[in-house]
Amino acid sequence: MILRPKPSPRHYVTLAGAASTAPMATVPAWLRRAIPDAQSLASKDVEDVALVVGAAIGALDAVVRRQERWAGAWRHRLALSAAAVTAKQAGRVEDEAALRDAVLLTRPGDSVGPAGLFLLAWRRLASRPADDLLTERNVAAVLEDLGLTLNDKAVSDLKDDLRQLAANTGTVETLVGAFAAAERYGFRRVLGAWLADVLLAQRLGWTHAIPLLGAEATLAVGTGRPRRPATAALAAGAETADWAKSLLAAQARAALRAIDLFAELERRADRLLAVAPKLRAKAADVVVEKLLSDDAIVASEQIAGMSDRGLRRLFDRLVELGAVRELSGRATFRIYGL
Repeated sequence: MILRPKPSPRHYVTLAGAASTAPMATVPAWLRRAIPDAQSLASKDVEDVALVVGAAIGALDAVVRRQERWAGAWRHRLALSAAAVTAKQAGRVEDEAALRDAVLLTRPGDSVGPAGLFLLAWRRLASRPADDLLTERNVAAVLEDLGLTLNDKAVSDLKDDLRQLAANTGTVETLVGAFAAAERYGFRRVLGAWLADVLLAQRLGWTHAIPLLGAEATLAVGTGRPRRPATAALAAGAETADWAKSLLAAQARAALRAIDLFAELERRADRLLAVAPKLRAKAADVVVEKLLSDDAIVASEQIAGMSDRGLRRLFDRLVELGAVRELSGRATFRIYGL
């Protein structure tokens, strides 16, 4: 069971150009030890694993509710990791750097390629309001990005299944049910991961979903296509219970990985915000905001009021100050981010 924390009367407010005053995100050592590995998972009950997941998601929930200025960069960096695993599972060779290039260096209107579409699917999850992600239009668009085809009637049926799942089941059943729904329509695990992340965000009232399960390369899913409700499936036998435990353990690992990335980006964002007042270039504040809201931006980004040369000089200055990194390793077509 996942308990949603009550809103605290104290809110962390970050002033423009100021570093966050909130405590650094950390994961208690006991929680890291409590997440079962593949060997110990067999000896655990579903309820035991669910308790650990509840603690992990609770820690993640506290991080999400801080609503930091750089949360967009965090979500999109997680989306990139999820897309890289999705591409690998689809038999493609593109890594994170190649996926970033495919999306950022492709001219508007040109195709980003099959692997680039994987990244667009996960970026859709990270950027659009969580409450809008399961509309028929968004579900159809994600299916297309993932290379999956489904007729309009089936999209509508899937959406109805998910709405009922979110309204009538508990946390464990919702997680298992998201994957079961994807399998019911003949789709591979990537859609189940995408749907489960959306349902978690909606259940907890997050404004945006967090890409979590897509980056779980070892995620185990059932081989069958259960047509019974998840509650009945969990009671049906050991095979489905093992499946549920694998999904729960994967969700806990993903939550901790997301918190660790949050802490890493927090340090980098604080550095960027600390040096921001020193930047004299025109529209430097716009560049800083873009760096805080996305995974990366290209050196040729069109910024109103700033020339290409001025933008390159600004990035050079930010790198010199240790506020951003050049992510491509190239002398040309450079890409910058936290």
